Amino acid sequence: MPKPMLPMNPTGWFQVAWSAEVAVGEVLRTRAFNQDLVVWRGRSGKVAVMDAYCRHLGAHLGYGGSVVDDTIQCPFHGWQWNAAGRNVCIPYEDRPNLGRRIQTFPTVERNQSIYIWHDVDGREPYFDVPDVFTAWDDGVTEDDYHPTYPDCVLFNEGLEMHPQYVLENGVDFAHFKYVHKVPIVPLFTRQDFDGPVSYVDFTIAFEGAPASIDEVTSGVEAINAGLGLAVTRSHGMIDNRTASAITPVDDSTCDVRFSVWIGRDPALTEEDSLARAVKHAHAVIEQFAADIVIWSHQKYADPAALVRDEYPGFTALRTWAEQFYPTTVPS
Repeated sequence: MPKPMLPMNPTGWFQVAWSAEVAVGEVLRTRAFNQDLVVWRGRSGKVAVMDAYCRHLGAHLGYGGSVVDDTIQCPFHGWQWNAAGRNVCIPYEDRPNLGRRIQTFPTVERNQSIYIWHDVDGREPYFDVPDVFTAWDDGVTEDDYHPTYPDCVLFNEGLEMHPQYVLENGVDFAHFKYVHKVPIVPLFTRQDFDGPVSYVDFTIAFEGAPASIDEVTSGVEAINAGLGLAVTRSHGMIDNRTASAITPVDDSTCDVRFSVWIGRDPALTEEDSLARAVKHAHAVIEQFAADIVIWSHQKYADPAALVRDEYPGFTALRTWAEQFYPTTVPS
């Protein structure tokens, strides 16, 4: 019997690929929100994400479809569709079919990743994808870090979980000792749930150590862009930046993508710096993977049996999350 789930069609930005997976002229198959999709990059370098099926006779564009200039060409009869989903060429006719259009998705390429905007009511994006390199205005650039893909990523497909589980983890101070096997005590310094983009910051102390924020040198700052994406900046033990992206595939499962960036070490050669980065990134990924074991076997508890200190964070986050769920159920 399936586990009861939160609605699996929230509004927001959701990752469908890493940028490096889709080179110029390539077509990638994927699936999200009960739809087969294709991700392709035109000769100009622009990425498009659209429903996978040609509107002529229904051929899947991800099986033999090819990029022609800035269009995708159907492998069945050669019909060409542009990034807006418009038919621009029928090779055996003197004019395109202007009456048919393939569904496309608003797309942002950022954080070396490709995101689509999903909204069941068809609204345009009303908040942005945070940039993991510039969101904190601390002077760093993408060039200061090793690329995340392919060496510093995690990709788990078809897990029975929900995007909200991941964000709730960010206000859960009690799980570190039991899931991650470390005696960490988070001391929250910010929990801002006023808009569609929320902010959670905490510093890190250890059990038995003085719980004074002034004496703590490690911490995490998280930016949650809706339910599908969270980016973090960590400092102290392992300085890193991460992006966790949870994309619903169907009514019960999600794909999980986790990206880690480790800064280049100017004292090392590029090869040695990369080896160091991969080692540290895998340590971060290992911690995230421990959470995935919990999330992918979790049954959502509502109402949850929260203790006094858990109540403010969980309540604020769950109240904030409600804005992303459709108020009407599609017939």
